[in-house]
Formats: sequence, C-alpha cells, structure tokens
Amino acid sequence: QVQLVESGGGLVQPGGSLRLSCAASGSIFSINNMGWYRQAPGKERELVAQITSGGETSYVVSVKGRFTISRDNAKNTVYLQMNSLNPEDTAVYYCYAHIVEMGRATYGRWGQGTQVTVSS
Repeated sequence: QVQLVESGGGLVQPGGSLRLSCAASGSIFSINNMGWYRQAPGKERELVAQITSGGETSYVVSVKGRFTISRDNAKNTVYLQMNSLNPEDTAVYYCYAHIVEMGRATYGRWGQGTQVTVSS
C-alpha cells in the first residue's frame, strides 16, 4: 500500500516562508503528476500547484511568483516552497500523487494534510 507523508506546516507571520514536503513510500513503480491542494475553512479544496513527471509546473494565479513546486524523483518526494505568505494562504495543505504501482495498477493517493497558518 502506497502512503504519502507530509511535513513542514506550521505557524508563520505574514511575509514569511515555509517549505512543505511530501514523501511517497511503498510499492512504487513510478509517479506521474504530483500536486499540492489546499482547503481553507468553509471553502472548497483547490489546486495550488502541480508538477509532471517531466518537471513541467503550473500554479493557481494567486500563488504565482510566490510559491515554487519541485520534485525529487529518486526520493519520490514533492516540495512546495512558499514565500511572501499572507493570511489568505491559511489552509490545510494536501499533497496528491498519481501512483503507478509495481504491478502497474494506477490510482491517485492523498496525503493526510498539514496545517499552514499565516498570522501575526
């Protein structure tokens, strides 16, 4: 069973930075797209950033120029560097990965979520 484990959330002041990590483990053959979503209280979950296996990236408009998604394929890990954080970035952040297992089964897997709070 493949699992995604996130780390790096916390409390930060406006203008500060955080780096989120998400490591996949288990019977993994390869990982296609990986991404970060977030869900604020009372709002729907939204895609923040995603990265293909080839390294192509895309971002929601509100984080362009402030957030950077990257991945280390050798470690099956995706990162989200978040700079110039503001209170509107406060949310639970979830990583997502499209997994190809050793047996070639394919499916999406979510991390458990990590809280990011931006407040003075």
